Amino acid sequence: MSNQTPFNEAQGGKQRFYSHPRVCQFCTDKSVTIDYKQAETLRRFISEDGKIRPRRQTGTCARHQRELAVAIKRARHLALLPFTSELSR
Repeated sequence: MSNQTPFNEAQGGKQRFYSHPRVCQFCTDKSVTIDYKQAETLRRFISEDGKIRPRRQTGTCARHQRELAVAIKRARHLALLPFTSELSR
């Protein structure tokens, strides 16, 4: 057997990372609600730049990702969450 390297690594690229599928925490625990007034809960779903993190990173289902986006946008308009990062101000 020869020592074969993956195609991306042979060309100097990085090897692709495959993560295990995550489970939506809002679907598994029905008592957790998405509310724009819970700023600390919503902060986990935005990046350091202030952008909403995608589903593939957070593991939320499509329905709850839409609810999260609406709640984050409402919290931003009420100045509970920042629109941008603290560093870019």
